[in-house]
Amino acid sequence: MKSVALHSRLTSLFLKGITLLLFFAFSISSYSQDMDEARQKRGKALFKSLCASCHKLDKKLVGPALANVEERRENDWLKAWIKNNAELRASGDKQAIEVYEEYNGSNMTAFPQLSDTDIDDILYYTTVGEIKKEPVVAEGVVAGAPTGTAPEWLIYLLAAAIVVAFLMIASLLKQVSELKGNKKPEVQSNLKRDLQELWVGVKNNTFLKVLATIFLLLIGAYVVFGALFQVGVDQGYQPIQPIAFSHKIHAGDNKIDCQYCHSSAKHSKHSGIPSVNVCMNCHKNISEVAENTVVKLEDGVVLGKAELDLEIAKVYNAAGWNPETLEYTGEQKPIKWVKIHNLPDFVYYNHSQHVTVAGIACQKCHGPVEEMEELYQYSPLTMGWCIDCHRETKVDLKNNDYYEKVHKQLAEKYGTEQVTISQLGGLECGKCHY
Repeated sequence: MKSVALHSRLTSLFLKGITLLLFFAFSISSYSQDMDEARQKRGKALFKSLCASCHKLDKKLVGPALANVEERRENDWLKAWIKNNAELRASGDKQAIEVYEEYNGSNMTAFPQLSDTDIDDILYYTTVGEIKKEPVVAEGVVAGAPTGTAPEWLIYLLAAAIVVAFLMIASLLKQVSELKGNKKPEVQSNLKRDLQELWVGVKNNTFLKVLATIFLLLIGAYVVFGALFQVGVDQGYQPIQPIAFSHKIHAGDNKIDCQYCHSSAKHSKHSGIPSVNVCMNCHKNISEVAENTVVKLEDGVVLGKAELDLEIAKVYNAAGWNPETLEYTGEQKPIKWVKIHNLPDFVYYNHSQHVTVAGIACQKCHGPVEEMEELYQYSPLTMGWCIDCHRETKVDLKNNDYYEKVHKQLAEKYGTEQVTISQLGGLECGKCHY
């Protein structure tokens, strides 16, 4: 009877737990469905276009954080402040004067064009915030979740265990067979005998010895020179950088021009690595990534919002920027970027000649940078690769004032309206080696 009573109590407790879970699930579901998504989108659009340059929802920027601002201020007061805060201060409103003095007399832009409905939509957005979406990395894989791949050391350990197990089983079977009285099979190795006969034949034949020597020398030369030609060729080189900077997010998703960061590419020999003040031009106001942002690195590591926000914090640390006080501390630290593209010292290459004069796109040499999460060396950067490009690339003679004077002369000399870099002297040794 005791067991029956215990079973009844456990069953009752289980059912109550299920009921409670269903109640909470239904409540949460109902709450999420209560959000007016269309209104949230209207408010978000207005906030991003009019307010985001000075305000964030969850932290201070130029002005205060605006999340749940209606809990701190009355709706009518907020509407009067947003439409014309200067007029509100002039009326002697104490709250308006306090806010103005708290932010060192910074004048907030007035928005008299906004209707009460527009302001209500903005305030609604500051209350409900962003619509939460689960970032998806690949089909069936959620960002931050385990991918199901075992660690490499564990795979090797299991493989070794399997091999040892097979060897032990084979040894046991051998011992059992010997205990039963079975003798080892005596099979003559035909392969060994054939190899011995071949060696004797080559050893006694001068022509075969010379032929074999030449063959071995050619094979050796091919291997040695092939290895030498790969010295200094680092195609695919992808070092780990001190900050997980995604070219895909910056150049791809946000369409930032390459020359905004690498501005010296069109003016000088070197493209240059941007200093941290260039990063701060944007990141003074961008202290975090969007909620559903995901970066998937080559080694399978997935970086979500939390990890990427820490990478932005590294930029602040290098610049000596305090995101809380919105001031520079003066304590700067260098970002030790690892250079990827290296040319030998005896090679002269000028970025401005290719970017400004020739109009070559960055992707021609650096590959689809706008698709790379982690930058790597796309091209081999060998002399043969450069020569092939100079032989194939046609010069725009008509739309380039630099070549206007020689256009007619070259067209007559080569009998064509189109000429390549090689026909302009692009294969001369002194162009790149002097």
